[in-house]
Amino acid sequence: MRRLLLVICVLSVGSLARAQTAPSLGAAATFAVLGSAVTCTAPGVISGDVGATGAFTNTTGCTIAGGTPPATNAAAVLAQAALNTAYQNALVANSSCTSVLAAAPGANFTEPPGVYCAAAGLTLGAITLTLDAGGNANAFWVFKIGAGLTGTGFQVVMANGGQPCNVYWLVGADSTLTTSTFQGNILGGGAASAFTSTGGTLIGRVLANGAVTLTGPNIHGTCALVAQGGGSCPVDDDDKHHHRDKDKDRDHDKDKDKDKDNNKDDNKDHN
Repeated sequence: MRRLLLVICVLSVGSLARAQTAPSLGAAATFAVLGSAVTCTAPGVISGDVGATGAFTNTTGCTIAGGTPPATNAAAVLAQAALNTAYQNALVANSSCTSVLAAAPGANFTEPPGVYCAAAGLTLGAITLTLDAGGNANAFWVFKIGAGLTGTGFQVVMANGGQPCNVYWLVGADSTLTTSTFQGNILGGGAASAFTSTGGTLIGRVLANGAVTLTGPNIHGTCALVAQGGGSCPVDDDDKHHHRDKDKDRDHDKDKDKDKDNNKDDNKDHN
């Protein structure tokens, strides 16, 4: 009986893991910012392509670095159609929630890879969310937010190999970020989901059906540049220290080999 229960548990966990699927963005993958209209109201930098199915307004010296000029043609229209398909498919493919989030978490918290749900919206204050990959660089997170997403002084930190390109925020209404350090792909898939940011930093993508308004943006479109073949995902501090330790070990081994060679030469001279 115990063996039977163990087999059933293993099969259940395997089925749940298979049910969690990272969204495929299709034609939207190459965009760092996408919206029905994109407006930059204060100087800032966007790294990656910008697309607007309507108007792109930039009268404040907002710099687009490492990307193409704003696309207001068929490319942006196709990208927004791909966004809607990816959003709906992701909702279905990730129907099982690993955990339900509090509507307004009041303290720092850490989450392993999985699907996290907040049907009534998510409000995040001056706290830190740590996404711990447990050493798996392919691990991914899906946050299903049925209503709006609000972050003020909020911070997302990747740990133990976690990659911002593998984090997906599925937002059913408007997203508003103020002086927050945010990581991941925001998919504003609601009928007119808008995105507004003031200050702060975002590493990932902002893809919205509604208008995108940026005040002093600092958007690192790393994920979009990777999709174009022109960039690479950042490595977190834990991984950097790991590689440094490996380099130190290699140098130590080299020193040992040199000492062995020197001892051999000394023995030859002695003989």
